[in-house]
Amino acid sequence: MKKIVIALLTTISGVVLLFSYRTSTEAIPPTSLAAGTGTTTTGTGTSSGTVPPAGSAPGAGQSTAHPAPSAPPPVASTGLMDGTYQGPSTSTRWGPVQVQITVSGGKVTDVQAIDYPTENGRDQQINSYAIPRLATEVLAAQSATIDMVSGATVTSRGYITSLQSALDQAKG
Repeated sequence: MKKIVIALLTTISGVVLLFSYRTSTEAIPPTSLAAGTGTTTTGTGTSSGTVPPAGSAPGAGQSTAHPAPSAPPPVASTGLMDGTYQGPSTSTRWGPVQVQITVSGGKVTDVQAIDYPTENGRDQQINSYAIPRLATEVLAAQSATIDMVSGATVTSRGYITSLQSALDQAKG
């Protein structure tokens, strides 16, 4: 009888602990305001407009929509010299990765992966979507501070390493 009571209390304690465990719903930072929609997306859902201060009636002389931005903010000068620059070939677990950038008007205008793993079908499959995505990230960020591509972490790391070296060369 004593063993049954202990087992029952242990089970109940475990269930209570399991249901009282709170997972973080804010692990992903909220994204920025969607262009022109007045809608923001967070890890917990979406919300539109503004939140009225506590104690005020909804709609009491408050605007509920954000104005759409008229133009993107100007990009600060990157200080890059015009030309074409190749980063070194970076050895990765799956093969070498090498990046070449073209700078025009002080901005990166083209990014090419001139060497990347293509040894087998899986390499070709992964890199067929990873390489263009990385290039898009570079053109948007104008730096090597870009997001890696999920599923292509090794290639992404090699790409970023070679890219940073090419950017360093362009800075003079």
